[in-house]
Amino acid sequence: MIAKELINHMIPPLKAGDNAHKAILWMEELRCNQLPVVKDETFLGLITEDMILEANDIENEISSFDLLGVRCFVYDNSHFYEVIKLAADNDVQMVGVLDEQNKYMGVITVQDTITSFAQSAAVQMQGGILVLSISQIDYSMSEISRLIEENNVKILSSSVKVDELDPSKIKLTLKLNRLDLTHTVATLERFGYKIIARFQETKVQDDEKEKLDMLLRYLDI
Repeated sequence: MIAKELINHMIPPLKAGDNAHKAILWMEELRCNQLPVVKDETFLGLITEDMILEANDIENEISSFDLLGVRCFVYDNSHFYEVIKLAADNDVQMVGVLDEQNKYMGVITVQDTITSFAQSAAVQMQGGILVLSISQIDYSMSEISRLIEENNVKILSSSVKVDELDPSKIKLTLKLNRLDLTHTVATLERFGYKIIARFQETKVQDDEKEKLDMLLRYLDI
């Protein structure tokens, strides 16, 4: 899924000439604490509720604030993984979307992106999750895929993250299309791969959004 398909058209942009009071009213109505700011179709960044409260003057024009996330935008054909990473790197709740002419199209919220992630095939399909610890010099996705597929198991998705405790190693997280991973684990371990976590996963429910959010932070994507 790409960025332009995730734009939340219910969140209007504020103009640089609007005042902080208007921003607060919109935030209350939309139940959010950040809003995009534009000027002549140019994305200027995000204004937050905390900024306004700290200034303690609701008559201030938004142009007078030091906006957050001035570079926190993606282009309309960007993959939604890029949206998640950009939001995490900038600690924001929404990301601007621009067209090829750098004109503002709208914003994507992190919540909307997580929902789309939860609805993707890799998440919706039942299966198991394995987390492997591997030395970076020994990492070969093609070799790991071969060993897994020898057990008639398919990889639905994968993610790689450097181990915080040992930068020479990576954590490889694999979503597989089988719940019973006993034979797969045995095969991987026989070839020297270290399994540090395994989970059985059924269809994701709406009330598990927090778990998905925690997973995304863990994967750092």
